[in-house]
Amino acid sequence: MAEKIATRDAYGEALVELGKINKNIVVCDADLTKSTKTNLFKKAFPDRHFNFGIAEANMVSNAGGMSTCGKIPFVSSFAIFASGRTWEQIRMSVCYVNANVKVVATHGGITVGEDGASHQANEDIAIMRVLPNMTVIVP
Repeated sequence: MAEKIATRDAYGEALVELGKINKNIVVCDADLTKSTKTNLFKKAFPDRHFNFGIAEANMVSNAGGMSTCGKIPFVSSFAIFASGRTWEQIRMSVCYVNANVKVVATHGGITVGEDGASHQANEDIAIMRVLPNMTVIVP
C-alpha cells in the first residue's frame, strides 16, 4: 500500500517532477511557498519560480502573459485568494483567451481552522465553474 501524504505535499513533489520534464513550466506564488509547497520547486528551479508577494491579481495577470510566451504557469495560493481575490483576472487574462495557466488552490473550504473566516473558501468551486474554458478538479 502506498504511503499517504498530504495533497499539498504531493503537489509540491509533482511540480518538481514536471519541472524536470518540461522546461516551460514555471511556478507563480503569492508569498505562500511553504504553505502551498511550491518551495520544493523553488529549490529545484529558482529561475522558474516567481513570488509576487501578496498580490494575487497581479500574479494571475502575469501568468496569463507568460502563457502567451510559451510558458506553462502554475499559479498557487489558498483557495479563497486563488478564486475570490483573482476572479476577474482569471476571467479576462486566462479563461476568455483560453490561456494555458493552471490555478492550484490549497486550503479549501473550512479546512484552514485557526486562520478563520477570512481564509475560508466555501464558494470557490461555484465561482470557478461558471467561467468559460475553466476545468475544475477537486482531488
